[in-house]
Amino acid sequence: MKQFRKPHLVLLMSAAMALAGCADDGKDGAPGEPGPPGPGTPPPTVDATESTQVKVISYAVEEGKLVYEFEVTDQEGTLVVGLDAAEGKFASWTSRGFVLSRSGEGTLGGYGSMSTEGATLEMGEPGQYTFTLPMPNVTAGEEGLVWLRVGASSGPIMRSSPLVVDKPENSHTSTTDSCNACHVDYATSSLKHPSYTAMDLEGETDLVGGCLVCHNSVSRADENGGYATNTLSKIAHVNHPEKGFERDFTVMNCATCHETAPINTSIAGPGCVDCHNPGAAVGEMSPNTNPDFDVRAIHAQKAALTEIEMIRDSHYTTTSMPYYDADVVWDNSTGAVCTDLKLFKVEGETETQLNIGEMYAAHELTYAGAYIHGYDGQGITGRAIARGADQYVEREDGTRSICFPELLAVEGSDGTDFTPGHFLASTRVTFPQTGWVDDDGKDGVSFTTYSEVVSTDYFESGVTAPTFTKVSEFDRRLSVTSDSCISCHNSETNYHKNGSYQNGGWDCVACHNNGQNRNSAGSAPGFGPMVHSMHWGVGSGIGTDDANSATKLNAENCVTCHADGIDLYAIPNQYMLARAFHGGSRGLMASPITANCYACHTSESALNHMQQNGGEIDAVADPLWYTTKSAESCATCHAEGKTFGIDVFHVFER
Repeated sequence: MKQFRKPHLVLLMSAAMALAGCADDGKDGAPGEPGPPGPGTPPPTVDATESTQVKVISYAVEEGKLVYEFEVTDQEGTLVVGLDAAEGKFASWTSRGFVLSRSGEGTLGGYGSMSTEGATLEMGEPGQYTFTLPMPNVTAGEEGLVWLRVGASSGPIMRSSPLVVDKPENSHTSTTDSCNACHVDYATSSLKHPSYTAMDLEGETDLVGGCLVCHNSVSRADENGGYATNTLSKIAHVNHPEKGFERDFTVMNCATCHETAPINTSIAGPGCVDCHNPGAAVGEMSPNTNPDFDVRAIHAQKAALTEIEMIRDSHYTTTSMPYYDADVVWDNSTGAVCTDLKLFKVEGETETQLNIGEMYAAHELTYAGAYIHGYDGQGITGRAIARGADQYVEREDGTRSICFPELLAVEGSDGTDFTPGHFLASTRVTFPQTGWVDDDGKDGVSFTTYSEVVSTDYFESGVTAPTFTKVSEFDRRLSVTSDSCISCHNSETNYHKNGSYQNGGWDCVACHNNGQNRNSAGSAPGFGPMVHSMHWGVGSGIGTDDANSATKLNAENCVTCHADGIDLYAIPNQYMLARAFHGGSRGLMASPITANCYACHTSESALNHMQQNGGEIDAVADPLWYTTKSAESCATCHAEGKTFGIDVFHVFER
């Protein structure tokens, strides 16, 4: 029996063309240029390449051998002659998953190259080859993962990318896109043999298929085992967490890698045995034939991820714009600036306001508080009322009013207070839930909400009360995608102080904003510089050499967070307070693009270049620092699309 498949059928039309134009010896070209070749003229060819492209015409799984037919071209699309190197692999699809044995009794699948006895590589038409590779253990029509590579690493015909020629449908439920959410582009990484990153016949990356052909479903250590000791499932389930994600990653959030329900439901079968009975031989899989059964949900339930989802889906909060309440009593005075925090539960079409004070007293909430911020443009410019000066007023309907003394001010560079013109409030509610404890011991599911922006005229504390007028909705310029953080930080819970990873750092900017004069990851100003430094710069001391740290996974691959690119011209020319730089002194400010770039590019020469073009990291901050415009001109040369644009040196496309 012969199995013959033609995934890409090339129709050779030369005979028909000759009949149609047998009297045509070619047309004239443009002046000074040759015309196209006439019928019967051999196509141009090369015998050396800078890169090698392969188009599979057909392949056949026959008794004891694989037969490939393919066309080879160079980087310009010119046909290649003189090819003398090719290799192939075949991992058999079995009841235990994919198996490509090395040798011994019970051997499955096969692999080989031109050094394999009986292997032949013959060219018919220019650039078109037939590669016959003996595989004694392969039977005609057998299903499996078929792999091909041609050329040599030392040339002159350079080695092509591996090709996944075919694989059974529904043979795995993890995807290349899932892997590349963190790895971005494994082929360009410095991890284990990136040159084995495979392509499919459509020219798309098939990272999982390329890995599975060697890192089979069954370990080499098992009886009748596969090619590599580490199975691909063990690499994902065991090695990934052990080698250390930076924080807040759980392997039990199965949907991170498995976009659809896993195909095996037996804890003794491939994948499951890695965790449920580590070290045991991989048994047969139990195929998941029930569309309503999803083992991902079982793991999510165990890890409390289902609880997180239920809390998020069934609750929301609202925050009022700041207002003045003359009846709030302090030790020696009355009157306060307040914001109202309301918590609602959604059940079907019904929404019920919950009593925050009662829930807090019953430990059904671990946090329910607020801050009043200064606001300018699209940036939070710091806290207008000192932290810790608030008091809670529990209203009869369950609303919690968070109130502050009526003086709204932020600290100036000379130590005096001044009153900015625009304000908003942010509130946060955190539910306790099972299974997560962060570094502050405050675990839970958080909701952060921002109020409308208001303005106030000058007032004299203790003499006149502030009056507030609505100015606008709160607007934050978002240069990352809403799910940027949770692609890797997949527990979706707290980082610290009741923040979380939702909506591209929506919770984080309540503290890590342009006006918070703090030290975060060795990079004080704003959310962007902190994230850059924490993951790739001076603040990334939490594991820069770990295999799963951001620096190893995607040091230059900005597309992980900036999936829609970034526009340097769109960055507001608004300074950031900059406590951390040069010893951590207060009263300094940094220009925005320089602050972000310097988080990673910290050499003296890099900083000198930024400063020569108007950038600053240690300018003296004046009281209205956020209205002062910097002179940095980074976008002139480095905006996307420029000759020296940041997209030339960083990856903004997948």
